[in-house]
Amino acid sequence: MRTRRHRPPEPLDVDRTLAPFVRGGGDPTSAHGGDGWWFAWTTPAGPVTLHVGDDGGEVLACAWGPGADWMLDRLPDLLGGRDDPSGFTAHHDLVARGWPRMSGWRVPANGLVAQMLVCSVIEQKVTGREAFSSLRQLVRRFGTPAPGPGEARGLVAPPSPAQWARIPSWDWVRAGVDGSRSRTVVTAMRAAGRLDECAGLPLEEAHRRIRSLPGIGVWTDAEVAQRALGDADSPSFGDYHVAKDVTLALDGVVGDDARMAQLLAPYAGQRYRAQRVITAAAGPRPRRGPRRSLPGHLPTRW
Repeated sequence: MRTRRHRPPEPLDVDRTLAPFVRGGGDPTSAHGGDGWWFAWTTPAGPVTLHVGDDGGEVLACAWGPGADWMLDRLPDLLGGRDDPSGFTAHHDLVARGWPRMSGWRVPANGLVAQMLVCSVIEQKVTGREAFSSLRQLVRRFGTPAPGPGEARGLVAPPSPAQWARIPSWDWVRAGVDGSRSRTVVTAMRAAGRLDECAGLPLEEAHRRIRSLPGIGVWTDAEVAQRALGDADSPSFGDYHVAKDVTLALDGVVGDDARMAQLLAPYAGQRYRAQRVITAAAGPRPRRGPRRSLPGHLPTRW
């Protein structure tokens, strides 16, 4: 076991900061309870079980496995150390009301660009429920039991990039992932080293490298940047819900990405922060009509 203590320079909302890493109920790579947060990840140095908890105003992190030192070296970034909200100014009344409750939230950067990309690609163009089911199946089948106490908690570290690239096409289909998404993952994992280098690049260059891959657009790039790069200026354009939520909250009517871009323009440099504050302050948008049914990707003969 390796440990590291970290005292954030400002009050930190650890729960809000780390919650985006949870991929649905039953996520085998994460757990949250009274003792803090548990994650099972696969770093370039190997699998790691990471525990993050509060210890009298400090954050105490414990890590087990080959990736322990790699992960602990990045603990400040994981807790939002790259994110500077000091210049954030409210340009709407809703943001002014919501920001005080969100002021302890930071945009995390776990540095695992390739791993976060896999999750985001699997979530492309399907419901969250279907995507999370696919991830659970693939991680449990092809991942590695989490090191140390993680295994006893039922955690599983995701496959390494090489392991993702070797998953047979029929296993992707059985997990509900169509050929377009699985090909995107396999192609990206062949460049995993170059992807993980993005964590050390200027944000503009990192975005350019990520989006140079086939099948990676603005939404997927933003999902990665919000978790692996600590980018507070990557709003979720292309999301099925976000533009509707933001425009309804600020305009009173549902709008599209173009309108959301106009509304977020005054927050340039921190547009993702504004998005999160707006959606949190407004609460869930009323849903009307039947829930979307989940598409199937299995051949009919199965």
